[in-house]
Amino acid sequence: MIIIDGKKVAGELKQGIKAEVNERLSRGLKRPHLAAVLVGTDGGSETYVANKVRDCEEVGFQSTLIRLDEKAGEKELLGVVRSLNQDVSVDGFIVQLPLPAQIREQIILEAIDPDKDVDGFHPVNIGKMTLGLPSFLPATPAGIIRLLEYYKIETSGKHCIVIGRSNIVGTPLSILLSRKANPGNSTVTLCHSYTRNLGDLTKQADIIITALGRPGFLTGSMVKEGAVVIDVGTTRVPSETSKSGFKLTGDVKFEEVAPKCSFISPVPGGVGPMTRLGLLLNTLKAADNKMG
Repeated sequence: MIIIDGKKVAGELKQGIKAEVNERLSRGLKRPHLAAVLVGTDGGSETYVANKVRDCEEVGFQSTLIRLDEKAGEKELLGVVRSLNQDVSVDGFIVQLPLPAQIREQIILEAIDPDKDVDGFHPVNIGKMTLGLPSFLPATPAGIIRLLEYYKIETSGKHCIVIGRSNIVGTPLSILLSRKANPGNSTVTLCHSYTRNLGDLTKQADIIITALGRPGFLTGSMVKEGAVVIDVGTTRVPSETSKSGFKLTGDVKFEEVAPKCSFISPVPGGVGPMTRLGLLLNTLKAADNKMG
């Protein structure tokens, strides 16, 4: 059994990004610039954005963090989005999710210029991805594809089950794994809360990717010997042993599932660092104007 080390892989790939940034600067090109908009003070979002800022520093990107109050309205946020769309110094930006209840997420996501949508959530980028055209890929699915590639995990002809059908992870990942590419060429079953006899299906799968946000959902009895398991779930649960008072827990009951796997990703330290890597790669692509 091999534990997939997303932190290690992301660290190695970030060195490549840093080298490319230095090469750009040596040619007199501008430093890639990533901006993030954070509404409110959600603990998980604060941590995630802080990590993104640190990632930018590591690879030599310029980063900007724009903070809005928890009570900020939709109109105010749309104004910030339009300003970033027009700011030629900003190559790409994200609006950190989730947003407060008074703001409609889809309205905000669709207001972002698709050429600066480095989260890869805009319908234009999702549509291009579906058609196999050059686009910004959603960061988490892109990171998972990179992990499969790095560890040389065979996907062609394999039965892959994706649990969770969100527009951010499950649905785009199912498309990427089924496309004619490497990694890809899988037969993909996309499962969700209405899927019947889910355990019977997962026991047939060569690759299982969970993106539910339900701690310990995938148990040892649901996995066959030799399966590959990628855990995307990250739920903050109370913990008396950590200084913060909480810990991150995945969708997989790791102690039960890991002994049966050929490869498995832990939480934390698995997919999370690769999600942020996907964001950096999209920003570099935006800076290089590779979108066409």
